[in-house]
Amino acid sequence: MVMKLNQLLEIEFPIIQGGMANIATGDFAADVSNAGALGIIGAGGMRAEEFQRQIRRCKEKTRKPFGVNIMLMNPDADRMAQIAIEEQVPVITTGAGNPGKYMEGWKAAGIKVFPVVSAVALGKRLASLGADGVIAEGCESGGHIGELTTMALVPQMREAVTAPVIAAGGIAGGRQLLAAFALGACGVQVGTCLLVSQECPIHENYKQAILRARDNDTIVTGRSVGAPVRCLKNAMTREYVRQEKAGADLMELEKFTLGSLRRAVAEGDVKNGSLMAGQVAGQLKEILPLRRIFENMMESYEEVRGRI
Repeated sequence: MVMKLNQLLEIEFPIIQGGMANIATGDFAADVSNAGALGIIGAGGMRAEEFQRQIRRCKEKTRKPFGVNIMLMNPDADRMAQIAIEEQVPVITTGAGNPGKYMEGWKAAGIKVFPVVSAVALGKRLASLGADGVIAEGCESGGHIGELTTMALVPQMREAVTAPVIAAGGIAGGRQLLAAFALGACGVQVGTCLLVSQECPIHENYKQAILRARDNDTIVTGRSVGAPVRCLKNAMTREYVRQEKAGADLMELEKFTLGSLRRAVAEGDVKNGSLMAGQVAGQLKEILPLRRIFENMMESYEEVRGRI
């Protein structure tokens, strides 16, 4: 019998919250953990001092397990890796690189490590270095993505590694949770469906944009320059794609998008901000408390499993 993610992490539901930069604060991570899943502090847009402050804030609000997501391209990644040890963070997820050089220190500190990967080769390598599991993220997800879909990636990852596999990308309900288990995952990571929680700190305009989204209202920008990002279509994405087709290089495009996520999250600029969201945005219809979102997912999972 394969251990479910909730048993592995000693949480109620087999669900991890995605490490959404500029959104996943210490407060929000604590709210997610208190609601029964594993809350994650997203360090992507932080410096080391802010990262430590958010961890301490999370500890003030919850006694339940939580984690941090460290983007390895962050210039403060080395310091953050050490802070996570000093602050006795129970779980670390990683993105945008190979956390191999930190693994020994993290494991010695008793930290569970789950790298986010979008290809089997990296998953195999990190599992061999001692990762407690791998988060196999398909390109349906919001934000920075790879090329493989969740449906294709998860079973191949399951065949390639002995470590637990967590499915991510395109998951927002019970049917998708059941499918993830069928594909060989022990649990799931979700993000987009939590953006429309009552507790999520994004601007109300951002939430409403997701609720209005239809099935084909996301787009991937940056593929031509090796920096694919999925977000909702708006004036910013149309101009980005226009410049991309005109041959703009990565540096020009980076300048164009500088601060765009903050504009969406903090200012509610749904025209010029980067409204990162996955393809499941089209199935989200209401703003609910986190606890209700997780309960709905589990109730739907049980109902569909029984029917099948």
